Amino acid sequence: MLFTLNGKITEVSAPSMKRLLDVLREDCGLTGTKEGCGEGECGACTVLVDGLPINSCLVPFGQVQNADVKTIEGLIGHTDLQKAFVSECGAQCGICTPGMILMAAPLVERAQAEGRIPALAEVQETLAGNLCRCTGYVAIYRAIQTACGAKSEQASVISGENG
Repeated sequence: MLFTLNGKITEVSAPSMKRLLDVLREDCGLTGTKEGCGEGECGACTVLVDGLPINSCLVPFGQVQNADVKTIEGLIGHTDLQKAFVSECGAQCGICTPGMILMAAPLVERAQAEGRIPALAEVQETLAGNLCRCTGYVAIYRAIQTACGAKSEQASVISGENG
């Protein structure tokens, strides 16, 4: 089956009902996409399909025929977001991080284009389907706001964190 994977037309021979998550990890060797719950509840396996975030653990591979699939390995042009996750300590154990970054990428892109910093409520709403086992949400929210242009101190105030 043909689809675009991280900007390259890719052909993979796998059963159409195999989970997209498994095809990415096992058949394509892209292990950045993580399995958290396997039930679409945690968002760890988030990838972008035609620009929209989806839980790859719920999508049969056959559903992405001729689609554009982007994983964390192919996230080009969002170095601000990735650097902000590092500088703001937005990753703890790292299981949720690729999914969080991919879920946040469209928000950051829109906010940067509009020259604005998203409010905490908007960031929280965007990430509502993504769970962090380490409860690192404040740092994650701060990283997303920082990627949109907030200074670290501003993001702390915006997120309600003291200090």
